[in-house]
Amino acid sequence: MFQKVAPESNFSSAISISVLIYHSAVRNIRKMHGNALFSILVNLFQAVLFVAAFFVMFIVLGMRSAALRGDFLLYIMSGIFMFMTHVKAVDAVYKSEGPSSPMMKHAPMNTIISIVSSAISSLYIQVLTLSIILFVYHAAWNPIEIDKPIGALGMLLLAWFSGVSVGMILLAIRPWFPGFTEALSLIWRRANMIASGKMFVANTLPGFMVAMFDWNPLFHIIDQARGFVFINYNPHNSNTSYPLYLSLAILMLGLMGEFYTRRRASASWIARR
Repeated sequence: MFQKVAPESNFSSAISISVLIYHSAVRNIRKMHGNALFSILVNLFQAVLFVAAFFVMFIVLGMRSAALRGDFLLYIMSGIFMFMTHVKAVDAVYKSEGPSSPMMKHAPMNTIISIVSSAISSLYIQVLTLSIILFVYHAAWNPIEIDKPIGALGMLLLAWFSGVSVGMILLAIRPWFPGFTEALSLIWRRANMIASGKMFVANTLPGFMVAMFDWNPLFHIIDQARGFVFINYNPHNSNTSYPLYLSLAILMLGLMGEFYTRRRASASWIARR
């Protein structure tokens, strides 16, 4: 109670925050199943199930010939990995600890640390899952070649960043309209099953259909990612600027909304989650 708090330098403060984010991220990974390894295995199983389901669907519907020239499974995975990274980031940030959470009673903790740690833990699990699946596929099934791996990784990070931005908007309005926000989050995830463009090649779409999808930043990210993955594909109906600038704008709105909500936090909100 009467402990004197010594002022910290900027460097010491940054180290302290980094350590707190690290421990909070580890807690986020473990809290779903009580075991970090099991959390990763569940996410790995989900990703494999997604790939297998889409592979069978493409074969049954005869859509394999409409895919890009190159590794067919890599074409499927390029869309699914971006989609999963995006929606998992949305879910992680949206469900992060709010201002009325009991965790906020601990002095070093605040909502920004909770949001950052949730986002980082989501990215960690997705990158690890992606690495394991690609390694097993490369070693046991078919050697893979990615034309521009740095660009493809950049699109994965952009898919994660855009998910964080959308999650921030949902997090800011969740205390005010919890039921509506839950429904909105579910609609966004379900809509992106088709609107993300992971099931088709954007260059093959007619102009009137491109207009139905190009509002979605994930559509641009997946199409650009395939341009980096495959040497013989050059995206014409998408770009990297739109999802980046839109995500930055949404993130700023989300941060302002979260600040407004945090200033009006109520202890009764925790019961409405």
